Amino acid sequence: MNYILFDTQKSRIGLLPLSYTRPVSEMRVGILTIKEKWDRYLKTESAYLTEPYLRKKFPAVFAQNTIYINGNVLPESEIAEAAAGLKTGQALFVGEQLIAFYPEKEIHSVDENTVAGFDKVYIQSTLSQINYPWDIFRLNGQEIEKDYKLLTQARTSAPISSTNRIIGEHIFMEKGAEMEFATINAKDAYVYIGKNALIMEGVLIRGSFALGENATVKMGAKIYGPTTAGPGSKIGGEINNSVLFANSNKGHDGFLGNSVLGEWCNIGANSDTSNLKNNYAEVRVWNYSTNGFARTGLQFCGLIMGDHSKCGINTMFNTGTVVGVNANIYGAGFPRNFIPSFSWGGALGFKEYKLNKAFEVNEVVMKRRNKIFDEKERNILKEVFEISQKYRRF
Repeated sequence: MNYILFDTQKSRIGLLPLSYTRPVSEMRVGILTIKEKWDRYLKTESAYLTEPYLRKKFPAVFAQNTIYINGNVLPESEIAEAAAGLKTGQALFVGEQLIAFYPEKEIHSVDENTVAGFDKVYIQSTLSQINYPWDIFRLNGQEIEKDYKLLTQARTSAPISSTNRIIGEHIFMEKGAEMEFATINAKDAYVYIGKNALIMEGVLIRGSFALGENATVKMGAKIYGPTTAGPGSKIGGEINNSVLFANSNKGHDGFLGNSVLGEWCNIGANSDTSNLKNNYAEVRVWNYSTNGFARTGLQFCGLIMGDHSKCGINTMFNTGTVVGVNANIYGAGFPRNFIPSFSWGGALGFKEYKLNKAFEVNEVVMKRRNKIFDEKERNILKEVFEISQKYRRF
C-alpha cells in the first residue's frame, strides 16, 4: 500500500510561518516529525501532497493503491490501524475531522469536497492534531511520551555514566551519545537522548525532554520540560516547554519559553522571550488567515520563529511574537510582535532583507553543519519571499 500525507489549505495557513518551508507533516512534535510517526506506525515510507513550490524537495509518489492521510493528525495505534484498513471509496473520520481516505484514482489536491460521495467510517478515538504553531509546544509532552515508547520498545538504553545524577526510570540514551556530570529528573516524565548527542557538564534537566541526533546541550543549561531540541540543534541558558525543529541554536544564556523555532534559526546571547503578559491575560498571536491578532486560549505563549531567522545579542521578544522566515532582528528595545519574513531591523524599524544578502548568510550557516544550500532550498525561499511581500509594509 502507498501512503501520502496531505496538507489542507486551512492547516497550511494556520501553521504559518512554519509551513512556508515544509509540508505540515514535516513539523516536529515530541521526538519525531509527524511523518516519522506515521512511517513507524505504518511500517512504510510515506510521501507528501503539498504546495507545488515545495514538491521538488517534498515529492508526491502516486500509485494505484494509495491511502491519503491528513498531515496534521498526530497518530496513535488505533487511528493508524483504522487508516491502514480502509477500503476503496472509504473515508475515515473521528467526529467531524477527516483523518484519511482511499480513492479510486489519483488526487492532486484536497478540499472539503474531496471525499463527497465516499463511505464514511467513524471511530471513537482521542484525536490530537496541530492547527496552529502553539499546538506544537502545547502537545509536546504527550508526544514525547508516545514517541519514547514507540522508539524504545523492546530496546535497552546505552549505559549512562555514574557521574550523572539520575532521578526516575524513563531515560533512554542512544548509541554514541555522551553525558557526564549532568542532573536529570525523569520522575513522572520521559527523557530521550539521541544518537551521537552531547550533554555537557553541569546541565540540569527536568523532563520530559528530547534531544535529537547530533544535538548538544551546553554547560550549565537549565531545561524545563516538555522541551525538544531537534537533530543538530545546540541549546543553553534557560529553556521551558519549547521545540526546536532541527539545526537551530539557542546556545547562550537567556530565556526561551513556550516557543517554537523552525530550522536554521539562531538566538543571540542573553536574548529573552516573554511567555506571560504582565496582566496575566490570554495571549493573542498574529494569525495569517485573518491578517490580525487571534486568541490562543493560552496564558503562556512565547516566540514562534520561521526557518533561517536570527536575532542578535540582548534581543527582547514580547509575549506571543511571531517572526517569519529569514528575518534578522537586532538592537535594543522590544521589536514589534509580528515580524514579516525577510525583514531586517528591530525596535527602531525594519527594512526588507534582500534575497542575495539572505542567501549569502544561509549558505555559510548550512556549510558549518556540512549541509548544502542548494537550488531546491533557494527556490523555496524565493517563493516565500514573493508570497510574503504583502506583509512587508515598511
